[in-house]
Amino acid sequence: MNSLLNPDNPVMQFITKIVNTAYLNILWFICSLPIFTIGASTTALYYVTLKMVKNEEGNITKAFFHSFKENFKQGTFIWLILLGLGIVLGIDGYVLYHLRFENVFWTICTAIFIVALVAYAIVLMYIFPLLSRFNNTTLSMFKNSLMIGMRFLLCTALMAVIYFVMAFVIINIFTPAVVFGEGLCAFLCSYLLSNILLMCEEKSEEAVS
Repeated sequence: MNSLLNPDNPVMQFITKIVNTAYLNILWFICSLPIFTIGASTTALYYVTLKMVKNEEGNITKAFFHSFKENFKQGTFIWLILLGLGIVLGIDGYVLYHLRFENVFWTICTAIFIVALVAYAIVLMYIFPLLSRFNNTTLSMFKNSLMIGMRFLLCTALMAVIYFVMAFVIINIFTPAVVFGEGLCAFLCSYLLSNILLMCEEKSEEAVS
């Protein structure tokens, strides 16, 4: 029993990290309340969770707000672009759904919409983790997010499943799980992203040298 409760025990370390995701989720939620700050808040969240999977998080609160402040301008700009695109896609989906026609034009429009929606979802999942680790132009962030997401399709699919399962559990099974919400999703996704981002860092260093 004593060995199980030892803070250095791998099980206890993992439990501690899960508890920390709840705390991070609270920080993320509070910092996202103005809505326009969701980008900077999500970037800060991934900045910490990516460190957590490597046991390098240190002071969680300090690390979170360090990234929040450092990436506030670009994170906010990226989020506002994504928000605008999301609204456009939402309107397009609504129109396509209510104007169902059995002809080639409607089929082509629907196919284009689905492709755009998938590309949007990929960028949404990857762009803030990338921003938390790399300095680059906004256009490059969008391009790299899409390219990496398409290259590592298994990782992309697993990340989508993580978010879907969390939403399903909160809505249909256990609403109090919302206390973990985005924090736990980011933590689990960070396990998937860690090696991918490391590869990107190595290639970036090779390109510079």
